[in-house]
Amino acid sequence: MVLTDRSVERRRVASGEERVRRRVLGLLFLGVLMAALDIAIIGPALPAVREGFGIDERAAAWMLSIYVLFNLIGTPLVAQLSDRLGRRVVYVVDVGIFAAGSVVVALAPVYGVVLVGRAVQGLGAGGIFPVASAVIGDVFPPEKRGSALGLIGAVFGIAFLVGPILGGVLLLFGWPWLFLINVPVAVVVMVGGWRWLPAAGGGASRRFDIGGMVVLGLMLTSLAYGLNNLDAADVVEGLGSLRVWPALLLGLVLVAVFVWVERRAGDPVIRPGLLRSRQVVLACGLSLGAGLTEAAIVFVPALLVAAFAVSMSEASFMLLPIVAALAVGAPAFGRWLDRVGSRVVVIVGSGMIGVGLLAVGRFPETLWLFYVAGLVIGLGVAALLGSALRYVMLHAAPPEERGAAQGLLTVFTSMGQLVGSAVVGGVIASHGGAVTGYGRAFVLVALVMLTLAVLSFGLRSRSVELRAMREDA
Repeated sequence: MVLTDRSVERRRVASGEERVRRRVLGLLFLGVLMAALDIAIIGPALPAVREGFGIDERAAAWMLSIYVLFNLIGTPLVAQLSDRLGRRVVYVVDVGIFAAGSVVVALAPVYGVVLVGRAVQGLGAGGIFPVASAVIGDVFPPEKRGSALGLIGAVFGIAFLVGPILGGVLLLFGWPWLFLINVPVAVVVMVGGWRWLPAAGGGASRRFDIGGMVVLGLMLTSLAYGLNNLDAADVVEGLGSLRVWPALLLGLVLVAVFVWVERRAGDPVIRPGLLRSRQVVLACGLSLGAGLTEAAIVFVPALLVAAFAVSMSEASFMLLPIVAALAVGAPAFGRWLDRVGSRVVVIVGSGMIGVGLLAVGRFPETLWLFYVAGLVIGLGVAALLGSALRYVMLHAAPPEERGAAQGLLTVFTSMGQLVGSAVVGGVIASHGGAVTGYGRAFVLVALVMLTLAVLSFGLRSRSVELRAMREDA
């Protein structure tokens, strides 16, 4: 009888712990989804914001650029703070900062305040995903962490699916609602986080590479500013502008400074040793291209408004072919990855993105071709941004540096988003926001992706990958 009572008590405790884990996972899922959607719905917002504040595409591009920059800075900083101050308080404050930034954007009287709000949003969002991952490590047993992390990771794919639809609906009520919708969601996440998340951190934190992070931020800002202000219609003359060459020169100087700082850092943002591997360099280059592609896709709704004279809401719904292709392609390419290896998937994915963007860029006012190209682009993004690059990095990096290698992909994707939004916005603005400018910007990104597709032949073949997997085992 005593044994039976003890068995019942153990089952009751286990059941209670499982309920708490489900609540925590649902809460983390909602918080990450909120932050991920803010990137996915920025595309539908750009034409409306541009019209509302009377700005050009060059200025509008900074809505994405400044968000990505502060997200990049906030990610390692908040991860460190959560180790020191505890998950609960940092996560709740993080979500609160994100919500405050959303309100600033929605109520901004001038465009400069919009950018301030986007910076605050990016800083807050920078800690939501890493703290969520750390909480899973604290709360879930080892045998259940993989599935929990997989569910949280899938949020970004869901955001790309839901984003255009949600953006199209909310635009019917005005673009500020694209940001105000974050506030009630944030309140739910903050209340639930204070109730259910663990208070303690995960132990002693590593030393934060603040020098490397500051130099990286300044370097990317300088390069993005210079490229954004470059007149793509006359590059040679544009390089002589005082708004271009000093910023580019400073950025190049800071590249050398960044390498020097990272070689001396105890726990660098980018570990120089990893970049000695050709596979790692190729994966980072492809990740940079993936970020560039994401930045280009942000401008597609604005192209549709300019090319087909549709409303901003209708332009959002016209992205559904890309969304549908992503939904179908992600699991299909995941299964194909196990059969044919990463090289084939990466070549096909980057090649499809290049061909799709080239078609849109060369014939931006042909509606049927846009839909066909959208399907091709969506499938390409599903292949490249699914698991292929992480699969490459997993087998290219030494076992003791796999965590740092996966983080490296995130850094390079963010770099691609930041520089890409500046370049694409600058090219479009150089042609007065006309359809021609969008076409040339997409052709430029297409050429980069086709070049990366050719370089991807340098990745390991399937037989070499399998041999490396057997050696690791």
